[in-house]
Amino acid sequence: MARTAVVERTTRETTIHLQLNLDGHGQVQATTGVGFFDHMLEQLGRHSLFDLQVSCQGDLQIDAHHTVEDVGICLGQALHQALGDKAGIRRFGHCILPMDETLVTAAIDLSGRPACVWHAVLPSVQLGAFPAELAEEFWRAVVHHAHFNLHVLLHHGRNVHHMVEAIFKSCARALRMAVELDPRIRDIPSTKGVL
Repeated sequence: MARTAVVERTTRETTIHLQLNLDGHGQVQATTGVGFFDHMLEQLGRHSLFDLQVSCQGDLQIDAHHTVEDVGICLGQALHQALGDKAGIRRFGHCILPMDETLVTAAIDLSGRPACVWHAVLPSVQLGAFPAELAEEFWRAVVHHAHFNLHVLLHHGRNVHHMVEAIFKSCARALRMAVELDPRIRDIPSTKGVL
């Protein structure tokens, strides 16, 4: 059974079309009008092995906030749809990821309960048209619309580009582990019988 989803969302701030395949090969096409964000979505797809297509037309004349947050909402909705009842998944995922001088840990539980614990203090700088603090806004939107736990810990780093990119890569690797099908698990991985 294909674990895929298509989400379309139109508001006065953004128009988004997003396609997701959890069992892909890391093929990504991202056109949001925010270059650094497109780069982060490419990292997310490549390191999760999700096939991801994202097209967004947003109110970039204001700033990138609505674009980034709304893409996060759509990705969260797509994850939720593609996972279905979550039968057979590993459920938990984690990654400790180094990127040059930066080290990040991400841990995920696809529990059905949204919680985002963010211990990553990022300097308030622009990465192209992408304010660094939008990394947190993006992942909070994903978490709340996909209904899972995410803990992000930035251990150390100096280069803000590296910090944000390491967060995206670490979260992607943790998601890859959590959504993976385990041949030894035949049902929903919870004593409650539901996630």
